Amino acid sequence: MLRPLALSLALLVLQFPPPAVDVPTSAPAAWLAPYRDPAARLLGEAVSNDAAWQRLALLGDTFGNRLSGSPNLEAAIRWALDEMQKDGLDNVHAEPVKVPHWVRGRESLEITGPIPQPLVMLGLGNSVGTPPTGVEAELLVVHSFEELDAAGARAHGKIVLFNVPFTNYGDTVRFRSAGPSRAAALGAVAMLVRSVGPPGLRLPHTGALSYADGQPQIPAAAVTTEDAARLQRMVDRGTTVRLKLTMEARFLPDADSANVVAEIRGRERPDEIVLVSGHFDSWDVGTGSTDDGGGAVATWEALRLMKKLNLRPRRTVRVVLWTNEENGGRGGLAYRDAHEAELARHVLMLECDGGVFRPTGFGFTGSSAARAKVRDVAQLLAGIHADTISAAGEGADISPSVQRASIPSMSLDVDGNYFLIHHTPADTIDKIDPLEIARSSGAIAVMAYVVAEMPDRLR
Repeated sequence: MLRPLALSLALLVLQFPPPAVDVPTSAPAAWLAPYRDPAARLLGEAVSNDAAWQRLALLGDTFGNRLSGSPNLEAAIRWALDEMQKDGLDNVHAEPVKVPHWVRGRESLEITGPIPQPLVMLGLGNSVGTPPTGVEAELLVVHSFEELDAAGARAHGKIVLFNVPFTNYGDTVRFRSAGPSRAAALGAVAMLVRSVGPPGLRLPHTGALSYADGQPQIPAAAVTTEDAARLQRMVDRGTTVRLKLTMEARFLPDADSANVVAEIRGRERPDEIVLVSGHFDSWDVGTGSTDDGGGAVATWEALRLMKKLNLRPRRTVRVVLWTNEENGGRGGLAYRDAHEAELARHVLMLECDGGVFRPTGFGFTGSSAARAKVRDVAQLLAGIHADTISAAGEGADISPSVQRASIPSMSLDVDGNYFLIHHTPADTIDKIDPLEIARSSGAIAVMAYVVAEMPDRLR
């Protein structure tokens, strides 16, 4: 259960909410009056227990990590369908998706010279493996694509390490995704990347790479920020460092998987849809609790709260637990193709894939008029300080549908160190506070309910 003091404080601020911070006046929007009671009930129910945290803990404890194609993911999908039926949700079903099936296998990285010793690593998703005896070569450290290109022939026959400090995900992840092919083009035999995340307790971060057409495919792995710095110091001293990388990584034939779908069916306009979502697959380390079991459970919980409180809005609220976000994105593409005829009737698509830490509001992408409405709705979340609407709301899985039909899109904004633990063995349930996931679930429930209930759709 939630801590009694924290729960009392949460209920107190719900009763006496401060004004929203991102609207030009402190006066609440008058049109919100009919929605204040349902919003208070949703938030109150969300923080009155630890149901979301317990469900997320059960998911991780029982099924562990859930990489596409794995028995773990498929067992978790069957469990989710059963649990949604028990929750009394409408139209519970699985929508089949063929997914890539990449298998990590055994792997290791070691310094072989000057003094043999092991390093901490994780192979990058979708990487090819090494020969059974591994790949051994001299290390070349670079800090940008420009520096790699300047090295030219010196990269031939080397293991190239991109030692690029983490700034933000968008800027730094390109070295993980494109680095292998850039290095292979100059004759490198393997690529390493400094983990794409802030320094933290020698954690390696995996993640997907993308091989370029027409270039050799070389094995690639992530090393910890600490080991990248260590290798840098050795090279800076003039030491010739030799490394040996061994990876059994390989692809198996595409596997059967599915998106999980359930609804609160709209009472007046059931064909108009407000969609909330998170991805159910994860990398094959940790338990995928933050990335993205938490987002999947929080959006699922939003519908459970509506069902429990007998709140059935005008429009349908649909939850989708996506498959294969991490190393293929096929769940989002499959949904777009299967639902193309009804995409124009999607009022809003929301994705929660940034963690379920303390919610601060939502990112939103849409028209100015729609943004004004969403800002008004956010006033209902001032009591939990989740009322800020930021510049952009997006997500990898909703993106194909959003782009195809110009659907307004939204993502949950949170305050937490997501990139420290995502894609690492440390992505486990103990990093998530029960009150924070409860508030996240409540915020999503309020936003989805009001957008689905208000007389006019977002335009």
